[in-house]
Amino acid sequence: MEGVRCISSSLIHASSTHNGADQRIELTPWDLRLLLLGPIQKGLLFRDAGISDGNTFVDTLKASFSRTLHHFPLLAGRLATAELDNETVSFFIDCNDAGALFVHAEADGVTISDILEPVYVPSIVHSFFPLSGLTNYDGISQPLLGVQVTKLADGVFVGCTINHSVVDGTSFWHFINSWSEISRGSIHLSKPPIFHRSFFDNKIKNSIRIPRSLVDKLQQDRFIPPPLLERVFHFSKQNIAKLKAKANAEVRGDNISSLQALLSHFWQSIIRNKELNPDDAKTFYLTVGARPRVHDVPEWYFGNAAKGAIITMKAKEVREQNVGDIALEMNKLVHAHTEELFKRDLESWIASPKFMTMGMMSTKLTGTSSSPRFDVYGNDFGWGKPIAVRSGSVNKSEGKLTVFCGAEDGSIDVEACLSAEALEAMANDDEFMDTVTM
Repeated sequence: MEGVRCISSSLIHASSTHNGADQRIELTPWDLRLLLLGPIQKGLLFRDAGISDGNTFVDTLKASFSRTLHHFPLLAGRLATAELDNETVSFFIDCNDAGALFVHAEADGVTISDILEPVYVPSIVHSFFPLSGLTNYDGISQPLLGVQVTKLADGVFVGCTINHSVVDGTSFWHFINSWSEISRGSIHLSKPPIFHRSFFDNKIKNSIRIPRSLVDKLQQDRFIPPPLLERVFHFSKQNIAKLKAKANAEVRGDNISSLQALLSHFWQSIIRNKELNPDDAKTFYLTVGARPRVHDVPEWYFGNAAKGAIITMKAKEVREQNVGDIALEMNKLVHAHTEELFKRDLESWIASPKFMTMGMMSTKLTGTSSSPRFDVYGNDFGWGKPIAVRSGSVNKSEGKLTVFCGAEDGSIDVEACLSAEALEAMANDDEFMDTVTM
């Protein structure tokens, strides 16, 4: 496969100023703790049926992109800091319409089959995303949002990168859903974003103070991942239902969800197929959303509204226990996240700020991101729905699992980032592969 060639690159501004928008939007602890990580990168693959002249469809996309920024003014802004007393600093989003990046590119000779047919995700996919190699902290000088539209020989890939200190997965897809909606001719959004941080009361209004010494370290921590491969495993609705039924039967209950059963099954295979000391402590990282659990956080709140949670077991426990026993621990962990726990976590972070780093993502940890609940395949920009979704190179480490809904109703795709040895061993694991749809 040949490389990606840039045709044009420009900054796109909002089509008009949003009268109801605040010029300054404070960052919350959910946002701030991510400053050292990279942005979110997700992209959609389309067939080129219905796409007319290449330059015309790109110009049309730019115009709808600009109109969408009118509704999401913070994405055309930049991160900013304010020096406070006692050697402290506050962070906020300056909605200054500095512009979002839009790149038009071509991948000469690259076909849809080149992307979808290999066992492992081809490395060229990472070239379909802009703003790689940055941390969220770099949003002080770099765009908070970047889009790259790459024309393939028989398709189009729309890759989107958004600063993770500005959005979580829910907000990321909220923007993409809104952009596709406007691209199809809508004037008003069906789900207008809510930017208010009212649930923080006066704490956020008075700005969260971060020690200057801690801020200085933000510019020093850069993570270089080891060589890893990615493979997308597809699970049909029927096979997921079987996993769920089996897991619930093993614990004589009915509380385990489809996703909890699937992730436990996946984690068990990863651990089973690695050479590990049986007494090694292994950790599984989950993200628990605040929107359905904190009543002051509205459904269409735009920003980060989630916290991490972990399960730790010895390697032999993960290997030897039933999938249902592991899934039940996940279920208990999620249900333990009450509104009171979320609020205590926020107050604790404000009192003693700590930043997540990619260095924390060691080989002892398997972690998930994204969700099968996000509307991925409903994003029609005017030439049909996508046929696949892929992620970029950012925030990848050994054991990273990215979960997407599948193209078929009720199915789930899991993009696993692991060593070549681990992925090869899993491919030869009949117990695991019997649940995978090829």
